[in-house]
Amino acid sequence: NHLPFFSGFGPFRQYLVNSSWEAVKELSKRGLGENIDLRIMQLPVVYQKAKEQVCKIWTTLQPLLTVHVGLASSATALIILEQCGKNKGYQERDACGFHPEGACCVLGGPEKIESTINMKTLWKNISVEGIDIILSRDAGRYICDYTYYTSLYYSNGRAAFIHVPPLSQSVTAEFLGKALQTIILAMLEQCGEQRE
Repeated sequence: NHLPFFSGFGPFRQYLVNSSWEAVKELSKRGLGENIDLRIMQLPVVYQKAKEQVCKIWTTLQPLLTVHVGLASSATALIILEQCGKNKGYQERDACGFHPEGACCVLGGPEKIESTINMKTLWKNISVEGIDIILSRDAGRYICDYTYYTSLYYSNGRAAFIHVPPLSQSVTAEFLGKALQTIILAMLEQCGEQRE
């Protein structure tokens, strides 16, 4: 099954329009070439619901790769490639005012799980004009990190996470969609699934 799956997140706090979802919708419009059927879904900024949706993706669709895109409010003009997800330290409350039991993703799960995608190799091989791309090993212990860990856990590492900045005059949804397209094609190539 060569279906890649993408998720962005819904509104939260002051972000009534979440750039991650806008970028994913734009990517979907552009596509990844005619051989690749991509699916997209918006996840709520709610731990339990996001987790249920991610479990559903892996149990029903079993995609080749799932790429989650999230908004990094602190980043003004950066795209951040996240290498791993962390299991513990989820104290911050979500949009419904909850945080996970035991402040962790999976009780008894490993401390952290690495993506099978080597973000450093990816980072060396791509460039997107007009924006910097950096590597990170800490996705921030909020819904993003939580979703990433959950996805890595259920997929044996076949997940990736990309943080995008908020939308601005220079960083439009169209711009981010195009940037994602470049990054994802390189990821798929790394998966060895790029069929001529």
